[in-house]
Amino acid sequence: MGRHSLPDRPRAGAADPRARARRRTVAVAAVLVLTGAGGTAVAGRDGMLSLGHSCREDAVRLAVTASPDITPALTAAATYARDRGITSDGRCLDVRVSARDAYEVADALRAGRPGGTQVWVPDSGLWVQRVAASATATRVAGAGNVASTPVGVAMVPAAAKALGWPGKTYSWTQLAGEETQDDTRRLGAADPARSATALLALTRISAAASRTEDGGVRAAALAKSLSQRVSDSDAELLDTLPRDASGAEQGNPRRNQALVLSEQAAFAHNAAVGGGPGALDLFYPADGTPLLDYPYTLVDESALTTDQSRAALRFMTLLGEPAPQSILRRYGFRTEAQRPSAALVRAAGGRSPQPYTRTATGPESAAAVQEALGMWTITVQSARITTVVDASASMGEQVGDTGQTRMDVTKSSLLQALATFTPEDEIGVWTFATKLDGDRDYRVLVPTARLGTAQGGGTQRERLSAAFGSLKPVAGGATGLYDTTLAAYKAAVASYAKGRFNALVVLTDGANEDPGSISRSELLAALRKLADPERPVPLIAIAVGPDADRRELDRIARATGGSGQQVTDPAQIHAVMLRAIMAAGSGTPD
Repeated sequence: MGRHSLPDRPRAGAADPRARARRRTVAVAAVLVLTGAGGTAVAGRDGMLSLGHSCREDAVRLAVTASPDITPALTAAATYARDRGITSDGRCLDVRVSARDAYEVADALRAGRPGGTQVWVPDSGLWVQRVAASATATRVAGAGNVASTPVGVAMVPAAAKALGWPGKTYSWTQLAGEETQDDTRRLGAADPARSATALLALTRISAAASRTEDGGVRAAALAKSLSQRVSDSDAELLDTLPRDASGAEQGNPRRNQALVLSEQAAFAHNAAVGGGPGALDLFYPADGTPLLDYPYTLVDESALTTDQSRAALRFMTLLGEPAPQSILRRYGFRTEAQRPSAALVRAAGGRSPQPYTRTATGPESAAAVQEALGMWTITVQSARITTVVDASASMGEQVGDTGQTRMDVTKSSLLQALATFTPEDEIGVWTFATKLDGDRDYRVLVPTARLGTAQGGGTQRERLSAAFGSLKPVAGGATGLYDTTLAAYKAAVASYAKGRFNALVVLTDGANEDPGSISRSELLAALRKLADPERPVPLIAIAVGPDADRRELDRIARATGGSGQQVTDPAQIHAVMLRAIMAAGSGTPD
């Protein structure tokens, strides 16, 4: 039947250009609905079916669940409808809007729990796609978009001025890189798994980085840095700004000077602080800003009565009319994505020549969004990683004409990698060379533990930094690879941490040189027996320099679900580790 089709009335936003063609078909369906309902009804300005008499006392009630940011605007529009006696089928509209984070609603709908919601207005169509992709989900149907707002990077004035705002423009990767590399301008974001604002930004950053050399690794490094300043929600993110202009607040390492934020969120914040010292300036990335597009979504259409269905669509068309459109703009939303009012942009902290009309050409593809979210999950989830470093004499050899040894550059790269892990990550370090500790070829320098754990006057991170700094080649030491690898892998499996990314990283510049060790075939058999797909601990083996056998290391690592890597320059270790961790975490071969 066509009872849920939209009448051909003005839409509120232009966030989804694909909806234009759909409206022509919808208009025909709406006519069929009106005539099929039987009557002499005529669609009027104040009611989908105006019966020519006063509003009935038995109003048709509609439960709308919306993202917290747009709830006040929709509530104001619902009040407008009640105050003016807007009707559907001659019955007054009684629309009640409640706020709930979109990810929570999406999770409930994916589990088949609509919870009494008849209309859902999340901040992004990403959530609707997520629900629609689940075979067990409550059915949802998009009916158009009610508003839009672009995503940018908002900053306290001092940080914005330091970057040349408003005259200087930046790409997404430049903005993220500038902030994550400068501890005086701390960049915060909401969790992309819970925030469409953050996920859309991450998708743009990831897509832009992928077009550069080693872009995936660069995107992962940026994500890892961002993860250290993540808030659970967009609302909580705003609470991380400095509370005042004092030096103590501005310099507080727990406060952020920059936030990944929507234009509307910046608008609302600036309105709340009265445009005073706490107001934010807004950068609009030069390579295009993605849009939150606020899809008006019918929930479980088959369960709606005819009156509810028509009331839902009447409220949707009402939102496209001049007065409700004005309400949306008053709350900081765009009703035409590429033609925002200058006053709205200025109130949100934007200024020309910032490219505030350069929005993304279309919605992000589902594949790109999923790839970005997967990269975030893999690289940002808490990790438990034990690093095993070759200390054989050959690690003292010079690297080209740098004046540094393989060990010097390896240490520097390990310290760089350490900086990308959060206090919740668990990291440890072993070192190895033949007969390093009595008859054993290995020694545990720092047992694997949480980086933020303090013990004996210092944190685990500080102990690891000191251990990395103390690494040096053992005079006369050879490469005791096989025995060390098996011992370290046994320890990693035995201490497996559920809910974390567990891995063993072995760095070596040579092949096994211990004649008294187990054989390669014995090592492979033992590793295969220890490896458990239900408790995966991939071995990431990194061959450092021209003397290491990457093919052998790869064969050993793949017995555990891991991979072997080759670096000709130890300075590449950090990037290779990230790439290998991403491959192992996603279950794909590198």
